[in-house]
Amino acid sequence: MERRTDYNSLSGPEKAAILMLALGEEHGARLLSLMHDDEIKEISAAIANLGPVPAELIERLCREFADRLGMTGTLVGSHETIERLLGKALGRERVSQIMEEIRGPAGRTMWDKLGNVNEAVLANYLKNEYPQTVAVVLSRIRPEHAGRVLSLLPESFAIEVIMRMLRMESVQKDVLDGVERTLRAEFMSNLARSTRHDPHEMMAEIFNNLDRQSESRFLSALEDRNRESAERVKSLMFTFDDLQRLTPQAMQVLLRNVPRDRLPLALKGASETLRAVFFRNLSERAGKMLREEIEALGPVRLRDVDEAQAAVVATAKDLAQQGEIELSTTKDEEMVY
Repeated sequence: MERRTDYNSLSGPEKAAILMLALGEEHGARLLSLMHDDEIKEISAAIANLGPVPAELIERLCREFADRLGMTGTLVGSHETIERLLGKALGRERVSQIMEEIRGPAGRTMWDKLGNVNEAVLANYLKNEYPQTVAVVLSRIRPEHAGRVLSLLPESFAIEVIMRMLRMESVQKDVLDGVERTLRAEFMSNLARSTRHDPHEMMAEIFNNLDRQSESRFLSALEDRNRESAERVKSLMFTFDDLQRLTPQAMQVLLRNVPRDRLPLALKGASETLRAVFFRNLSERAGKMLREEIEALGPVRLRDVDEAQAAVVATAKDLAQQGEIELSTTKDEEMVY
């Protein structure tokens, strides 16, 4: 093999290969275990083709590595950082594709990412695909996740998918690659774009988790600094009072899922209008019992009421994410029953 003497001609994988060999088998193996399959292949190929490396070149590489590590100071990683870094090495289209995958659900491979997509979101996309395509997708994700997705598909369509899965043997690689390309181009990229957080949405979610006094204080301060932003955040917040905009069907689903010990305390601090919405969706007997429980509480701490109301709102959000109910996102939306 050719002896390596020109340091400037070394590629990135070759430098990584030399550094790993210099660290020894034990440390090198630990580093490899943290890498993705593609990275392992690239490093392995570099090691296999490395040839003899003189001591002075190894010393220079280690010294440069140590110098760079010492000069970094505090490191801050972000989507913007990696996007700028990728932009110096790759074309705009490839950078855009990689960033969409990074911003999408967690997972190393596309199938890992797909397995972390909410089942209602995935089912909503798959119901418009060919049954054979859906069969391939469901065969590649975790059985428990596939089961939840299948249960959300239209029944006749789901049966057709089941029949395809039962008749399906090994999937040819070119078919699998085609399905993967389609999912990446049409679904994962759109999902990544749709899940990029508006800063106001993020702040509304944070404010939703504050206690009432802190929420009021911060919103008041924000109004003084930037009234437009404050109004935007308030319009995106979903609070306990917003539950009065649920449909009767959604309210009944919520009542079946709310922890029973939380509801009396949550309604203790609610307006009469909001209480009436809850009572309207209970039987006469259940409503009477709930009123008695509220009266029996006596004086309660505001903090305890806030926590109980936050628990009810969290239950409503969980149900909405599961597709069980729909939460209105418009504060002034009129409801007709």
